[in-house]
Amino acid sequence: MTNQVYREIETQIPNLRRYAMVLAHNPVAADDLLQQSMTRALMKSHLFQPGTNLRAWLFTIMHNVHVSNVRHVAATSPAVDPDTVENTYGGPAPQDGAVALRAMHTALASIPDGQRTAVLLAGVEGMSYEEIADRLNISIGTVKSRIHRGRRALRSALYGRIRPRPRGEARVFGAERNQQ
Repeated sequence: MTNQVYREIETQIPNLRRYAMVLAHNPVAADDLLQQSMTRALMKSHLFQPGTNLRAWLFTIMHNVHVSNVRHVAATSPAVDPDTVENTYGGPAPQDGAVALRAMHTALASIPDGQRTAVLLAGVEGMSYEEIADRLNISIGTVKSRIHRGRRALRSALYGRIRPRPRGEARVFGAERNQQ
């Protein structure tokens, strides 16, 4: 009789594996859950009543093992400080960076080549004005002018007519001409 129950249990392993995956959401945890459930089912096989639904009995065992594991983890896990979790795991959504990068790429593409090259060499490569002048074979004054105009054009492309200034408050282009 016991060997017959073992063979019937063995035929249910694929169904139990799928159910374990549904419960655990992780292949390794699902395998552990399946093993714990099979161990318990084999140890308690003498309690199975022939003529009843073996599959339902095995699924109930697996469900109960899973609930016990979840309760054990909840009871033994340390209390979590919400501020610690927020500071550790909180942060900007990763797609925000992609949107900002796309906007910067579009803005860079909209400025003249000379300005873009000077801005990238200074801002991304970290080169000095002298190094940029040598590399592009232009004067330092031209480098400074291109970087200034390029940065201003980038701010305009990114923020529209109102551009944040590196120092001080934002102002509208042309407002300085109206004031005397």
